[in-house]
Amino acid sequence: MARRVPVKGDITAIGEVRTPPAARVPDPVRLFERRAKRFAELSQPEGIGPYLGFLAGIAAAQQALAQELPAARIAEPDAVKRSLDHSMPPLDRTAFRPDEEFRSLSERLFGKIEAVEKPAAAKSALASVQKADPLRFDAMVANLLADAVPAETMAEHAYVAAALQLHFVRAASALPERELKSVASGACPACGGPPVASVIVAWPQAGGTRYCACALCATLWHHVRIKCAICSSTKGIRYQEIEDGPGTIKAETCDECGCYVKILNQQQDAALEPLADDVGSLGIDLLMRETPFRRGAFNPFLLGY
Repeated sequence: MARRVPVKGDITAIGEVRTPPAARVPDPVRLFERRAKRFAELSQPEGIGPYLGFLAGIAAAQQALAQELPAARIAEPDAVKRSLDHSMPPLDRTAFRPDEEFRSLSERLFGKIEAVEKPAAAKSALASVQKADPLRFDAMVANLLADAVPAETMAEHAYVAAALQLHFVRAASALPERELKSVASGACPACGGPPVASVIVAWPQAGGTRYCACALCATLWHHVRIKCAICSSTKGIRYQEIEDGPGTIKAETCDECGCYVKILNQQQDAALEPLADDVGSLGIDLLMRETPFRRGAFNPFLLGY
């Protein structure tokens, strides 16, 4: 069961560099390639293994389309500059509205996902999304960007989420990385979205530095340790994990806001990938239901938890 534990190693260490990069934008092809590989590694015949294998197929489809599409570019450089000058997210998710380019990307992605092995219910959900009229499709996009998905249509929304991820990851990849700056507590500096998890990286010259990972655009932003990833409080921060587990993934709980967000240690396991391992460590979420803390992170592939 989940328990408060003394952490192996020093989780309060600030890293091996005094001034780590403030943010890192994703490389779309490499990101989805790494994510697909990790989902595949996590998939096993038992438990949620088949679901993880299905998600590996979705990530592989995202990677394949990312390779086919031209390099992303900033559509409105002046607007991006204004946002950065005023510490606003340049890819403001609250202002996003599906256009023809996004609809085309979605259709192409859904076509590639058709080839992914899936159960009958998942096939039906994909067909439903492909047949959705613009009004219904736009409503699903709005639900996901508001982190509010109806329980009865979670499967359909997961496919739309995959298209949104590809769109926003590509858009984030074109941003001026060094100009990104903090916009608010628990918010991605690129799109304003919540983190899916935080990760202690093992990068050369930055080993031990902690970053939050955006659930939507996969941008990483520096976040000091012993500080809530949601409200930025430094009070009442504790760590819980599964007894006798590997100790590489813990739930960081905050007494101030009552949330928890997982923290992944790539120094102990370089294969960890924030979104994939958030799904793969569902056992922690199930055990955290026995505590007063609620999930503070959003993951479109863990809807309902």
